[in-house]
Amino acid sequence: MYKVLVIAYYFPPMGLSGVQRTLKFTKYMKDYNWEPTVLTAASTGYYAHDNSLLEEANEAGITVIRAGGKDINSKLSKKGTVKIPPEFIRKTLSRISSTFFIPDNKKGWAKKAIEVARQILQKEKFDLIFVSAPPFSSVNMAVKLKKEFGIPLVVDYRDLWFGNQFAFYLTPFHRYMHKKMEYAAHRAADRIIATNRRMKEKIINRYKFRTFEDIYIISHGYDPADFNALQIEPKVNSKMWLTYAGLFYEFITPKYFLKAFKELTIERPDVAANIELHFLGFLRNENRKLIKKLELQEFVKEYGYLNHREALSKLMASDILWMMVGNGRNADTISSGKLYEYFGTRKPILASLPEGALRSAVQDYKASFITEPYNIKEIKETILKIYELYAGGRLPTPDEEFVEKHRRDFLTEQLTKQFQFLVKDVV
Repeated sequence: MYKVLVIAYYFPPMGLSGVQRTLKFTKYMKDYNWEPTVLTAASTGYYAHDNSLLEEANEAGITVIRAGGKDINSKLSKKGTVKIPPEFIRKTLSRISSTFFIPDNKKGWAKKAIEVARQILQKEKFDLIFVSAPPFSSVNMAVKLKKEFGIPLVVDYRDLWFGNQFAFYLTPFHRYMHKKMEYAAHRAADRIIATNRRMKEKIINRYKFRTFEDIYIISHGYDPADFNALQIEPKVNSKMWLTYAGLFYEFITPKYFLKAFKELTIERPDVAANIELHFLGFLRNENRKLIKKLELQEFVKEYGYLNHREALSKLMASDILWMMVGNGRNADTISSGKLYEYFGTRKPILASLPEGALRSAVQDYKASFITEPYNIKEIKETILKIYELYAGGRLPTPDEEFVEKHRRDFLTEQLTKQFQFLVKDVV
């Protein structure tokens, strides 16, 4: 059994999609002869906590070591689950944070965590370091550890670093520092894992010394075990349930979808009366106000934040799942973990997406209806088309081979094969 030190700031009991990828990798690593030890944050103030995911980590026997730090989440730990602020305030705070903290506001945690990591590596022999990013301050930390202990390093990009879709650089100095840090990380890392081909291509184009073999694509996925254990509540009516799960922020917004549905209520009230719009997660006050302004309250059912099992149960009870990403910078490189869990449900998907990795994946899924993200007329007409297929019992089914390729256990096997190549190189 080989040993890997996994550095992941986001890990249960924190919730939301950022924790899923690392949790599932570590859950299945032992099946492929790799024993993980996870170094993560201690108690934090955060928008969502999910004890069901923590139970899953415990049941899998994952060794978890927690380090406290001086990052903002750690300082808010006594508050536990904190309320997500209005989008304008959240975005403003994010930009202030990006101005004063390079590469991000988790550098205070990384400074403390590296001390803990050194103690771990001095006590036990590890064959490899695996770091999941963002936050990218944890990558800087992993680079230092690799140089100090001479252990192969694998960096997992859940999002781009330099120039990612949510990045804010106040000055040329900020841009320079981010690029300098990322350059150093690439010089040190033995392997980069990217979630999609668009991301891989951008990295190779930016860092010419990187070869095609240096960067391996492992997409997000779904865990069949999550679905096998579900208790799905039966529908209470014959209406078509159209469901969205997750957050709305930046250019991920329900505005155009809601305006499209409003037009449907005017043009085809008979169809709209037979559709329910379900929202799982943080709908937020600004969107509730829009729903009220458009007079759509009777069509909307809001569940609030649910733990992972509860959310999957609601998705499985739904008829159609909706996905939205707007036309932001480098949006073509985004890989949403939520979409791949949608794939695991095998439900038809209405996807309002720009050109890029997400749209390509939805096309390969087959059971999909794709629109431009901001085209109100197109979204309205697509909802009508979907309803007609639903009423006639003719909704499409997905490509089963495509769905099977995105099982979490299969993806973990791919990851550990990359680990194995590096260990053999060292030997």
